[in-house]
Amino acid sequence: MTDAYDYSKPFEERARVSLEDGQMRGIVGLAVDRNNSGRARSMTSLRDPEAVRELGARVRDFNISHLDQHLERLAETWTEAGGEIFFAQTAEEAASYVVSVAKKSGATKAVKSKSMVTEEIGLNEALTEAGIEPIETDLGQYIVQLAGEPPSHIVAPSVHKSKEQVTDLFSLTGGEQLENDADVLTEFARNRQRPSFLSAGVGISGVNMAVADEGTLCLVTNEGNGRLCTSMPPVHIAVMGMERVVWDFDQLAVILSLLGRGNTGQKLSQYTSLLHGPKRSAEVDGPTESHLVIIDNKRSNLLGTRYQSALRCIRCGACLNICPVFRQVSGYAYDPVYSGPIGAVITPLLKGVENAGELAHASTLCGACTSVCPVKIPLHDLLLYIRQDFAPHTSPTERAAYKAWSLAWSKQWGFALTKRAGLVLGRVTGGRPLRRLYLPLMSRWTKGRYFPGFPGGKHRPRP
Repeated sequence: MTDAYDYSKPFEERARVSLEDGQMRGIVGLAVDRNNSGRARSMTSLRDPEAVRELGARVRDFNISHLDQHLERLAETWTEAGGEIFFAQTAEEAASYVVSVAKKSGATKAVKSKSMVTEEIGLNEALTEAGIEPIETDLGQYIVQLAGEPPSHIVAPSVHKSKEQVTDLFSLTGGEQLENDADVLTEFARNRQRPSFLSAGVGISGVNMAVADEGTLCLVTNEGNGRLCTSMPPVHIAVMGMERVVWDFDQLAVILSLLGRGNTGQKLSQYTSLLHGPKRSAEVDGPTESHLVIIDNKRSNLLGTRYQSALRCIRCGACLNICPVFRQVSGYAYDPVYSGPIGAVITPLLKGVENAGELAHASTLCGACTSVCPVKIPLHDLLLYIRQDFAPHTSPTERAAYKAWSLAWSKQWGFALTKRAGLVLGRVTGGRPLRRLYLPLMSRWTKGRYFPGFPGGKHRPRP
């Protein structure tokens, strides 16, 4: 799948690959419709959904505005619980630390629970280069790992694949034809992965939220693999973005009430685990070492800026599911890690607006993403801000065209002149929509749709 997506090319060309894949578009459409219906139903089970969303936004804003204090307290309480902590400034520092811990433990295998931040820092590649085999144990993540693909959705990594495609993939992996049945496929994955939990020297997970005042990590999954990764190997390494912290369990409860509802429509995910350092001397189960890696990777650059609200994100995926652009092009047209509206915001902020700012144009600006975000991130505003910051990095032709337009419409005579020109064009064309324009910039518009007709002609569109 991803072999067809050249990430050195513009979003427009990557999107074209997706648009030509009708089967994938149908599969993704059905999946996001199901999630959207579940989200809508589950939100109505709250007494006052908007009040809870507002509370969630205030909780996240409070956490972010006190981030330095929260992280300092988390370091204290996590260490008191017997854990070790490492603050990584860059993705490379974070991956290097995880690899060093794994090598020190003598591990040759690492079982992983689903974690987007480990995708962000390229951890699987770093482990492989060090001779340590990373094994994804979330079913969706396992599917895309076997296929040699990155996840296509921040919650449902293999949302773009049909059951038939998974059957073919598992049959090829196992060397025998499997029945096209969900139970059979699940059993195949379970039997393949169970030995890994027993033999892996390291277990790696993400962190949905860390509770600073308690030194506790909260891990939310819909499969039991997360608990196996964090309890069976002798060494557990948790990796989290620096913003994923709340102060106490009361605040955590607010976020958990929104997280499951935001994506799949569950009031609470199947497995909500609370981790508090390594096992105690009297305990039989659990890791003997627990490491927490907290990653900045340019997140601190957003503090105090107009983009700070992006740090509220709890990675529920609601904005992806509702987005009409994501529905048509899926996650692979965006970036290999974060996709959809939130990806179009945070990818340019992490990689540089000059490098990825074009993603902000992968939006209709309909505002649907903002309307469903459980923590009320003003995503459509942030997309506009990134477009503004990306404007100096567009082509000279585009910058000149917009500058001329701005200059003309800033003067009364200029506006009147363009209005008159439009009326003349309307009489010449009869007011009909234009099938093809060959002017700079306008030619791209008419590749996929008509240009609206100019006023002044006798043509009237049919009702």
